[in-house]
Amino acid sequence: MPIGHTWSVAVLGIDGRVIEIEADLGGGLPCTKLVGLPDAGLREAKDRVRSAVRNSGQQWPGEKLTLGLSPANLPKLGSGYDLAIATAVLAAAGKVPATRLPGTVLLGELSLDGRVREIRGVLPGLLAARRAGVKRAVVPVHSLHEAALVDGIDVLGAARLAEVIAWLHGEGELVPPSPPGDPEPPKAPDLADVVGQPEARWALEVAAAGGHHLLFMGPPGVGKTMLAKRLPGLLPLLSVDEALEVTAVHSVHGSLSRTSPLVKVPPFVAPHHSVSVAALVGGGSGLAVPGLISQAHRGVLLLDEAAEFTSPALESLRTALEDGEVRIARSRGSVCYPARFQLVLATNPCPCAPPRETDCTCTPSARRRYLNRLSGPLLDRVDLRVHLHPITAMTTHTDEPEPTAVVRERVLGARARAAERWSAHGWRTNAEVPGPVLRREFALPRRATALLDRSLDRGFLTARGADRCLRISWTLADLAKAPEPDADHVAAALEFRDRRSA
Repeated sequence: MPIGHTWSVAVLGIDGRVIEIEADLGGGLPCTKLVGLPDAGLREAKDRVRSAVRNSGQQWPGEKLTLGLSPANLPKLGSGYDLAIATAVLAAAGKVPATRLPGTVLLGELSLDGRVREIRGVLPGLLAARRAGVKRAVVPVHSLHEAALVDGIDVLGAARLAEVIAWLHGEGELVPPSPPGDPEPPKAPDLADVVGQPEARWALEVAAAGGHHLLFMGPPGVGKTMLAKRLPGLLPLLSVDEALEVTAVHSVHGSLSRTSPLVKVPPFVAPHHSVSVAALVGGGSGLAVPGLISQAHRGVLLLDEAAEFTSPALESLRTALEDGEVRIARSRGSVCYPARFQLVLATNPCPCAPPRETDCTCTPSARRRYLNRLSGPLLDRVDLRVHLHPITAMTTHTDEPEPTAVVRERVLGARARAAERWSAHGWRTNAEVPGPVLRREFALPRRATALLDRSLDRGFLTARGADRCLRISWTLADLAKAPEPDADHVAAALEFRDRRSA
């Protein structure tokens, strides 16, 4: 009897690989054997598929059935192969014609009554299928909103296995995706709501213009969290490639919206200080799922009350801040998730945190222990550090603060100048530029970096800190519409990392 062939996609992290599924009938007593490194969820597929086939009006083969998933050395996880397995079995048994199967991937979990259930990772799976030259895909009908985001591949939705069987016979049509809508992006909080704090507002603008990390320190009630929540409103919308990359992460995580699946607005993630390392970075048994830092990819990660986070959680951010990605190894394999986010830390200066610093009752050792949770290596990766002071007077109507729209225009202009400068290298923001490039190809005159050299010579600054000062100075120059940073820009960048954090 001929072997049935179908194709599906294995998703590892946000990468995918096309999987060939073979079904062979005969050669022994009736049984079903599944080979090709399946996990526990996939090993149960033979029972789910058998019931789904029977309840879809088809007869399950009464002889030995061997199912092979190739490449055999690649771990197969999850239940998204059910639809492809059922179709391969029916094709091997001669119950459905195989004319439409070549060049088609089938994704979906089957319920016992033959319904095709929604699965995670449809978007990265179809992106991988497109790269492999696949021209058509059959997905759960409830995943069409996500699958429609992939251009260059014909996407069809199925609600039941019986519909797929009829489609293969040419007796029915599957559901095409509806035209995607273009909903308005959610309205971000306005910067005009923040009273006072001109230094912190300027630091927020610089952070948005250059993609820099930011630390706000000050007593409670001065506006640290309010300012941090207004950072996403200053950032530009994601490009098409960035939006697909962010949406793929959210697809694997299972948090996509059905009404507007494409994530166009920079994400904003603010975990509670009791979050675990696995929840922050990513984890899970078998194969790791994306954590909060990957969900904040191309967006903002706010750690409010940063000194209350555990040291392991804070230190786990260090590699991601440098590399823009996180690699997690588990028993079933290693995955890599993108994690290029802007980090915003907000913390009180001491445990008691009175409204006025002169009322602090903490001992010097208690203050040191509290702030030592933010280690030197972590703070060295934070570009801008600002100390906020209590508000002494409410602003009047004649001194109305700038709204988000006005500041955003300046930010977009600075980002456009930076993107044009770095376009040949593939970078979009100053924060992405490696230090060696700034020191060699875009080296500043010695008179501009004299203050930076003195800080390095006296040990006030690390080499990493000097590179970050150069990045900040380029951002300040972009905001000032200057061709390159001068000594004043470098001094202002150094001040952001030194006196203002005291």
